This record gives sequence, C-alpha cells and structure tokens, in this order.
Amino acid sequence: MSCDFLALASRGINELQPYVPGKPIDELSRELGLTDIVKLASNENPLGPPSAVMQELPSLFGELARYPDGSAWRLKQKLAGHLGVSTDMLTIGNGSNDVLELLARVFLNRDNGSVVSQHSFVVYPLVTQALGAPLTVVPASHFGQDLNATLAAISATTRMVFIANPNNPTGTWITQSELTGFLDRVPEDILVVLDEAYFEYVQEPSYPDGMTLIGSYPNLVVTRTFSKAYGLAGLRLGYAVSHPEIADLMNRVRQPFNVNLMALAAGELALDCESHLTESIELNRAGLDFLRMSCEAMDLSYIPSVGNFLTIEVGEVTRHYDALLRAGVIVRPIGVYELPRHIRVTVGTAAENERFVEALGKVLGRSV
Repeated sequence: MSCDFLALASRGINELQPYVPGKPIDELSRELGLTDIVKLASNENPLGPPSAVMQELPSLFGELARYPDGSAWRLKQKLAGHLGVSTDMLTIGNGSNDVLELLARVFLNRDNGSVVSQHSFVVYPLVTQALGAPLTVVPASHFGQDLNATLAAISATTRMVFIANPNNPTGTWITQSELTGFLDRVPEDILVVLDEAYFEYVQEPSYPDGMTLIGSYPNLVVTRTFSKAYGLAGLRLGYAVSHPEIADLMNRVRQPFNVNLMALAAGELALDCESHLTESIELNRAGLDFLRMSCEAMDLSYIPSVGNFLTIEVGEVTRHYDALLRAGVIVRPIGVYELPRHIRVTVGTAAENERFVEALGKVLGRSV
C-alpha cells in the first residue's frame, strides 16, 4: 500500500492509543473457558439497574422504530427539578464522556488547550489531543490533583481545566474550601470542568456539591452520569450543567439523536428510585470498608478512596492480574494512568468482594 493514512490523520491522532476498557466477562470466558467469573474492573453498580427501569423499559419496545426526542425534553424537565437548575443549563449526552467531548469540541483547538492532572481520567487528555490542542499535565500530589500547581500551569494557551472529584482511578477528592479557593483565582475566561461521575457515593462532609457553585462561577461546568450509582452504564446516559450560553454552544455541536430512547426513559425512571440509590450507596460504603480492612490485614498499600473502587499497590501487576483472571476475577490494571504497580478494584456485592480478597491473598501469598 502506497498511501500513508497516518500522515493524512488530523494532528494529535497519531499519538493516541485506543481506550482499552475493562475486560468483558464474555471475553475472559472465551479465552479461558471459565463460567464462574466476577467482574470488578469497570466501576459498575453491582446491584444493577433499579427495578422500575427493568419493569418499564419493555413497554417501549414497540417504539424502537422511532427516533428518540432529540431535545430530551422530558428528562430535562425531571432532571432540572431534581437538581434545582433551569433546563437551559442542561446538556444531555451518551454518557458523561459524550459531554466531555462536546466541551472539548466547542472550546479547544490548535491554539487553545487544557490542563489536566497526572493520574486523572484518561478521557481528558484523549479529547484534548484528538483535537490537536495543547495539553499540560500537572504532577499529582499524593495521587490527587494539586490545585496550586494546576493554577500555576494556566498559560496564554489554556482554555480549559479538567478536575475529577473524586478522581478515577485514584479515588482522591478535593474539599469545598480547596475548590472554591481555586475557582476564586481562575481567570473567568478559563472553563473549569468539574467531573462528578461518582458524586452520589461520596459521604465526606467536606466534599463539595458542584451544583451549589455554578451560580457563583459562570465558567464552571459540572458533569455527572447515570452509569455509576444509578446502575445504567449499559444505556450510556450523562449530562452537563453549565451557564446557559455554554449549554447553547454545546448543543450546537451535539448530534441530534445522541441519546437513545431507552436511555432517556431509564433516566427519568431512575431519578424516582431513591431506595435503589440509597441501597447502592450503603452497599458501596460497607464494601469499601471491607476492602480497606482486608488490604490492611494483608499489609497492602492502597490509595484512600471515596468512589466505588479502591486502587491497591500489588507490585508485579501483569503477573498478578493474569493470575486473578485465571481465578475468574477481573480487575483493572492501570499502568496507562502511570500507576504500573497498582490495580483498581470495583466495590462489588459482599460475596464478590470476599471472592476478590480471597483470590488476591492466594495470588500474593498473603493471609487475610
């Protein structure tokens, strides 16, 4: 072949690597012939979706030949009431990754880039570099985002700052005073994207609620998702809350039917399922405590987390990860996040957590 397609690609694409998600259960089953598998790799809700969603969605099967509501009017009405914001502040996406990419497409270009933290969610650098925009990575402090260093890294080419709170994959978080102190000092023409994908799980009293800050900081954009605590990862549904002018710009580049009919309906239903959300949060709290105590019993270092996962230092990741796979336990190696000695494990059900700890103890030769 004489044509060099890499040379034809847009600036920044050549340097990217495809995002690699957690290994699916079916894939491991095909590879090793296993049937009893526990997946704790992708920060999914072990309870699954709310029962109301399971019961109601089949009634929509007859509508699958119809396009969904491109404006997401019903979901926006419900979500606006739930959050205490106006509908013109909402942008609905195919997962929160979608709205993150919309923000990048609107505001980033070859001359205007972003600042991200080391160990932060891989989508931030991915959407920046895909557009050929300048990317500045700030060294982490204790595995979390250093806001003073982030502020110092803002330059004439900066248009956007990404902050994950809590951060994936480390689980670290930023307090209310730290965040407001940062927002007070950021120039008003720099967008601050606050990714709160794990917001519902956090129970720290000093943890900030981005929704309470948007009115005071017009350059703040908060993104959230239905994939985690609401248990709808397979349907892909997320949203951004921002100043109406920012939302208007995002909706100009948003694809007309970017969210499917089932996802829109499931989001509406899930917002009413308070008992499911409460049960998910409580299960996560108990599971996170169990994983922490188990690590301490095995004398393993871990990064304190307020999400629905724990990142654990295990040393030789490749060997230990493969051994866990052969035991039917899927976790997430996170070398791509510059953490080559760590694995990330999602909080599962009590039985799943126990199975992971037992398997990890055997792999490492440590008793619990």
